[in-house]
Amino acid sequence: MRQATVYIDSQALQYNLNRVKQLAPHSKIVSMVKANAYGHGVKNCLAALNTTDAFGVACLEEALEIRRLGYQQSITLIEGIFSEDEMTQVIEQKLECIVHHRQQVEWLFAHKQAYNALGLKVWVKLNSGMNRLGFKINEIIDVIQCLKAEGFTCVLTMHFANADADHPLNQQQIEQFLSVKQACGPILASCCNSVAIYKYPELHFDYVRPGIMLYGASPFADKTVHDLDLKPVMTFSAEIIALNHIQKGEYVGYGSTYTATQNADIAIVSIGYGDGYPRAFIHPNFVAIHQQLVPIVGRVSMDMIAIDISQVKAEIGTQVELWGNTRLVDDVATANGTIGYELLCRLSNRPVRKLK
Repeated sequence: MRQATVYIDSQALQYNLNRVKQLAPHSKIVSMVKANAYGHGVKNCLAALNTTDAFGVACLEEALEIRRLGYQQSITLIEGIFSEDEMTQVIEQKLECIVHHRQQVEWLFAHKQAYNALGLKVWVKLNSGMNRLGFKINEIIDVIQCLKAEGFTCVLTMHFANADADHPLNQQQIEQFLSVKQACGPILASCCNSVAIYKYPELHFDYVRPGIMLYGASPFADKTVHDLDLKPVMTFSAEIIALNHIQKGEYVGYGSTYTATQNADIAIVSIGYGDGYPRAFIHPNFVAIHQQLVPIVGRVSMDMIAIDISQVKAEIGTQVELWGNTRLVDDVATANGTIGYELLCRLSNRPVRKLK
């Protein structure tokens, strides 16, 4: 049987959640499990995150899956509802909504009695400069005042556009957020994602919203998960299925883009872009065998890659770590010109998911 496997380390996930608790001891934690828990498989992750205060999801369908799996923690729909008819299930399942445009507020008003009777909070999104979702500063105060007048408990929230960098927009966003918080006080507040949890401890407020850090990938371009005292949760692996000895001057792979500069032992691994492994590398890329880095040679195919095992002992059936503890997903992403978030989320369903 073809072996391409995604191993999920529950203990590492629990460790990373505890890191959030250490970093933000006075805040409640909304663990982000959207996009199938960042590609890890939400079913695989919820038990390890069971001590979180709440879950964050992108849409109603993701929230309903959590409820079907039996978890009763608070759930926040971070993009809110997409139509008024979703409010029935929001109330039935005791879900909390973000509102980021006027129509969502109107839908909420139409169901205010039932929503408020359950003690559900409404999260109000400030567009402080990212220009994605939210009310601009000149309208959000009025929105919050109207919601409060109708009996809603509000959480002021926003999202940093550049928290991982020293960008002038960061301070502008902070100033806008604090200005609205003061004008609408008393009000609950939340503005810290993974990177901001590390960078802005003074802004932890009532809720923090960790995402990528839970899964052991770094939200910083210049810091590894080891620098941040986090543990990779996913190990993506496959097996060697064939061995070739090639001579200097021979080619490997589609397009004959790789030419051997010396005699070499080449192994073929049962993984490719059909599994979600990236194809278009802009820098040399590596896998790991026995905790030793081994270079990929030639183009990534749909179902296979070629690696040079001249400097490592390997045979048919040897496990190859595509990313995990030795070859970090963030390093693979850098070689591919992208970010770890994307690689984790775009894995296909071909690799078997297993808890370890």
